[in-house]
Amino acid sequence: MKVLNIGSMNLDYVYSVDHIVLPGETQSTDGMSTFLGGKGMNQSMALAKAGVEVYHGGMIGEDGQAFLDACKEYGVHADYIRKVEGKTGHTIIQIDKNAQNCILLFAGANNKLTEEYVDEVLSHFEAGDILLLQNEVNMLPYIVEQAFEKGMQIALNPSPFNDKLNEVDMKKVSIFLLNEVEGGQITGLTEPEEVITKMLEMYPHAKIVLTLGKDGAIYAEGQLRYQQPIFKVDAVDTTAAGDTFTGYFLAGLIDGMEIPDILRMSAKASSIAVTRKGAVPSIPYRSEVEESLN
Repeated sequence: MKVLNIGSMNLDYVYSVDHIVLPGETQSTDGMSTFLGGKGMNQSMALAKAGVEVYHGGMIGEDGQAFLDACKEYGVHADYIRKVEGKTGHTIIQIDKNAQNCILLFAGANNKLTEEYVDEVLSHFEAGDILLLQNEVNMLPYIVEQAFEKGMQIALNPSPFNDKLNEVDMKKVSIFLLNEVEGGQITGLTEPEEVITKMLEMYPHAKIVLTLGKDGAIYAEGQLRYQQPIFKVDAVDTTAAGDTFTGYFLAGLIDGMEIPDILRMSAKASSIAVTRKGAVPSIPYRSEVEESLN
């Protein structure tokens, strides 16, 4: 079984602020840092650090060499990353004194995928392989259709949630990994149990992982339900928390672990990530997570 992640690569420009800027307000920042990010790259790095052999696909601009260097450093296969004219995607991230964030996203090269590119990349994978997707690249409906035809298992993190997702046939998704906001946007409901119930009505053959911030996470599949509380820590940056959880959850599935153990490992990995600044640099290695759990 191989794992392919066709996902975004963004240069994250992170600003430390007292509070998230209000409309019309000008605020001085306490610091600015640049990190490698993008939900796609974050999740590939989380998979790699969790011990999974992962192939990353997507587009970078002429300023994106750092992503190829990082893939080499952390063990992510970069065979299917292509360089195109123009700018790599980037974000402007505000992080306030309570470690909450606000993100402005520019797609850049992430929106330059083509049908020909998707066909070429998918030709290297087969039935049973896992395809991980988010909503920060274009061509998502086409990618889902083609991967489903090949019999791949499709894991979707529907973030950011927007109208583009209406064009995706989500009945072809095998695993949903989403937070409470995205769950509410898909179902129109707010209570976690109601969201889970509705998701299973809409997608009865899927595995559902719903993360709930300070209230932990819920896993649902058929009649199965498992809940996982958070590990309480002093957070400094929550940017990659969800991506870390996603990578570690899929790693546990691939390793054949029991769901409660997967949830516990994923929650611990996320709790470590939020104590560090940045996205990719904050994600812990599997050995660190396991040591912390013992």
